[in-house]
Amino acid sequence: MNTSKIIIALRKQRNWSQADLANKTDISQVMVGKYERGDATPSIEVAKKIADAFGVSLDYLVGEGQNVSFDKKTLQRIQDIQSLDESTQSVLFNLIDTYIQNFKTKQAFSA
Repeated sequence: MNTSKIIIALRKQRNWSQADLANKTDISQVMVGKYERGDATPSIEVAKKIADAFGVSLDYLVGEGQNVSFDKKTLQRIQDIQSLDESTQSVLFNLIDTYIQNFKTKQAFSA
């Protein structure tokens, strides 16, 4: 997916108009339209403003990189977990694994 489609999708998910995005990023509505049509590519500074407004990483906004599928909150949580001691990480991973297994089991039986 290219940046223009990602911007459109994120804006629609939040029920924002182009004017809303323009106001949240201090970018003109005309430029937002150009970015969405693919007529222009945002500079890194502008892309950062757009990513921040949506609460996503630049990787996510441009659809590349290893963190492309994670929003900023998820990335921050992963980084926070990495900073914990090994014993605490183990407890958290066991808890996460239990929830994931429970979710997958429910999906399997509901299908």
